[in-house]
Amino acid sequence: MSAREEILGLVRAALEGVDRTAPRAEAPRIAEVSDLVGHFAERVEDYRAVVERCAPEDLAATVAAALARHLPAGGRVVVPPGLSFEVSGAVEDSGLTALELDEVDAVVTEAAVGIAETGTIVLDHGPGQGRRALTLVPDRHVCVVRADQVVTDVPDALARLDPARPLTWISGPSATSDIELDRVEGVHGPRTLHVVVVAAG
Repeated sequence: MSAREEILGLVRAALEGVDRTAPRAEAPRIAEVSDLVGHFAERVEDYRAVVERCAPEDLAATVAAALARHLPAGGRVVVPPGLSFEVSGAVEDSGLTALELDEVDAVVTEAAVGIAETGTIVLDHGPGQGRRALTLVPDRHVCVVRADQVVTDVPDALARLDPARPLTWISGPSATSDIELDRVEGVHGPRTLHVVVVAAG
């Protein structure tokens, strides 16, 4: 008997007596969660990202405090064109090269959608979000997500997004594991992700 036949035999034995025609119970949708934005924040934190919530009038101050917390003295910050609030001392991206972006300490962007079920942030690189390189090369990313941008799950997010646009899906800081399963952060994108969730105005 081959290993394949042996495994299939074990599977068949395990399924003996199971009614495979019975409909499977659907998993409860996260829409039943009373605080969708709070659930989103918890899921984002699960990915080792920093999450802060603020009122709309406190956004600029909250972002400034986040940058002060993460940046080295004299750190350089870049922002995309069309950002809806001012970041003091930041330089607007004017097509900086990859080498120039590598010398930037942090980027501040806005988002298109936040997904509560997965804790994922989606950028479609419209105004205030910048081009893909801008969000992948600097070591720190401060991303603003507004409460009305938070949706339940991936299908709800897709309904809001234009598939013709470039999309970047972010679930926590960039991380990978080597062959010995040692976690390494910052290889494929920012080492630090700081998400500012803005309450409904």
